[in-house]
Amino acid sequence: MPPATRGASGAQQPDALTLSSPATTTTEDLRHRPGSRGLRRTQLALFGAGLATFLLLYSTQALLPALSADLRLTPGQASLTVSAAAIGLALAVIPVSALSEKFGRTRVMTASVFAAVALAVVIPFSPDLTVLTALRALQGVALAGLPATAMAYLAEEVHPSALPSAMGLYVAGNSIGGMSGRLVSGTVAGEFGWRWGLASVAVLSLLCAVGFRLLIPRAQHFRPGAVNPRALLRTVSGHLHNPLLGRLFLLGMLFMTVFGAVYTVMGYRLVAAPFNLSQGLASSIFAVYVFGTFASALSARITGRFGRRGTLYLAIVLTSAGLLLTLPASLPSALLGLVLITAGFFTGHCVASASVGRTATHGRAQAAALYLAAYYLGNSLGGTLGADAYHSAGWGGTVVVGLGAMVLAAGITLYATARAHVAARAAVPVAALR
Repeated sequence: MPPATRGASGAQQPDALTLSSPATTTTEDLRHRPGSRGLRRTQLALFGAGLATFLLLYSTQALLPALSADLRLTPGQASLTVSAAAIGLALAVIPVSALSEKFGRTRVMTASVFAAVALAVVIPFSPDLTVLTALRALQGVALAGLPATAMAYLAEEVHPSALPSAMGLYVAGNSIGGMSGRLVSGTVAGEFGWRWGLASVAVLSLLCAVGFRLLIPRAQHFRPGAVNPRALLRTVSGHLHNPLLGRLFLLGMLFMTVFGAVYTVMGYRLVAAPFNLSQGLASSIFAVYVFGTFASALSARITGRFGRRGTLYLAIVLTSAGLLLTLPASLPSALLGLVLITAGFFTGHCVASASVGRTATHGRAQAAALYLAAYYLGNSLGGTLGADAYHSAGWGGTVVVGLGAMVLAAGITLYATARAHVAARAAVPVAALR
């Protein structure tokens, strides 16, 4: 029988194959299986949670031109409303998700989503940028209790045979939430103003939160443990000193830097000359996000054919080509460029995030949380740098920021390739990106 493992807090946790009783039935046998009512409820509940998370996290991104016009802000200032939420989530994801080891996955997820919704109700009444940014940062902290905790809940409560589909539906909720939040808020804002746009997202996220709480099955396999800050710090420190994990964290951050820069600034470009689109029509570009869902679904098949490094090179080329295609003052070219950027980003993100789970031999929850932290810091960095570059040098400046991030990503991947070739010649196997 495999030994017990340790959770995020360092407390001992039962292994998936530990016997739940002197009988022969294991805890794995009692998890939600394909076709079961419990699995359907779990999938729908976490789909709603993922939907609410990304409805709220990116709720202001489509509204930046309207915010700039109403509050007299530069693109860089307005982008702080997106960056603040991403930074709040990035900084809080490790400590907040660790609390679920003591208080339970369901309690932490419930508190997280309802706290974020409560803030969403207040945010439309923000009198100025300072208050709006501060509330958005608090909202990011509140949302930090969902991503890593949801994945831990699925791993504990869902049978391994049903886990891929359950995780896939949760990720789909993230993707659809990210797209629909931007579309809904932008469309409503085009008719009634940015405050009503944010209010519409608050209503939708409240419905998702209520649905999550009503549907989520009671946890059957969670075993509470004391939060051990020293053990948590040791695990995090060990991951940060792992060179391969460090490269993967950087890759996630760099891909998200491009994505954050492009989607933060593109709305400004489309409402300005020569496109002169309305706020509502400019927000509809976020429908391109759906190509990311397809790219995510295909990434495993592409990786199987080209290997991990080969797929990363493909993602870098797609993203870079998309950035270049957005340069001409042509709407079809800009849209095609967005499609390539979105597909490239999701492909690179899927490879890097999957490699984190494969590389971390212990403390996988903390490794995933560190990746998420780097990922959302990249979103904040890209949004701020991209907006400032646009304000100073136009769309070409934003493209330079994105291409710079892809050059760094290519350098990291080339370095990994060189190390793998050296190790292969020396006949020493390494856990490189392959």
